[in-house]
Parts: sequence; C-alpha cells; structure tokens
Amino acid sequence: MPVVISMLRGVNVGGHNKIKMDALRALYESLKFTGCQTHIQSGNVIFKTTERNLSKLTSQIQTAIERSFGFRPDVILRTADELRDVIARNPFAKRRGIEPGKLLVTFLASDPAPEARDNLLKLKPDPEELHIDGRELYIYFPDGMGRSKLWPLIERTLKVSGTGRNWNSVIKMLAIADALSANTGSAKG
Repeated sequence: MPVVISMLRGVNVGGHNKIKMDALRALYESLKFTGCQTHIQSGNVIFKTTERNLSKLTSQIQTAIERSFGFRPDVILRTADELRDVIARNPFAKRRGIEPGKLLVTFLASDPAPEARDNLLKLKPDPEELHIDGRELYIYFPDGMGRSKLWPLIERTLKVSGTGRNWNSVIKMLAIADALSANTGSAKG
C-alpha cells in the first residue's frame, strides 16, 4: 500500500485557516486512509492509501477539508519515493555550513512553464540561493526567510501554487513515511 505525504498550504498561519492536527488526522482517517500521522502544526499528514491517482486524492482531500473546516487549501501530495528523490536531489547536500532550518523546499502543485522557470532564474535573490528541479524549488535563506525579498516573488513568477517546508521537516516526514511503510499497523502520531 503506497505511503503518501500530504502538505497543506496556508494552514495555521497568522491565525487563519485553523485546523487542529488531531481533527485533521481524524478527517484523513474518515477518508479510509490508514496509519495517519501528522507532523507539526502546518498541515502535514503522512498516510497509507490504496488509491494511486494523486490528482484524485488531492481533490478528495480538498473537498473533505472544505466541508469540515469551511475553507479549501491547496493540497500538495508526494509519494514516499518522490520525497526520497527530493532529498537525493538536494543541490546543497555537499555544501558545508548549510543550516537545515534555513533551507526550504517548496513543493509545487505542477511543473512550471519553461518561460516561468526562466523568469524565476533571472531573479537576483542575493543573499538567497535558488535552485529549481522539476516540481521542487530548493532555496537557502542564509539570513532567514523573514525579510526575504525573493519569497513573495516566487509564486507570482512561476504562476504555480506550492507550499514550503524546511529541510528538518522534509527529513522528518520521510522518516515517518519510512516507519509507516515498515509498519503494517496503523500508528497515530
């Protein structure tokens, strides 16, 4: 049974679109997903499903959240294998001094158009560094994201929605997914 990592965009940020993680986990369980586990308060749920069509899953989850919580967030899904590949492709992996809390992976809902990708790469993000690879952006914010001029331009430039997770969260979500893959029971977290 495939393990899927679900990341909600804009949940529990600035007091908006609030969902308690136990309620979110219960919602996923009501959709007949198994082993549902959450990670931090930003809407990350790792689960098993027999459904292999991620587009169908995305729509199903968005509709269920809208019915239960009154808003429809973007839902970005990756399989455990896709997340493992994201980690393997990290362009900062061999560089010393990279702080994991300042390395952000933005998971995009779809591949950006070639022109949008080119426009993004033309931005001068100094001191940030940006790499785009498929449906992921890897951005290193040496001074943190708080005052970044690059961050607000990304989605506008790419014309594709996405959601960001710092490197620590990416690694932890894969660890949860791997444990869930190895476990035939339905653990809660």
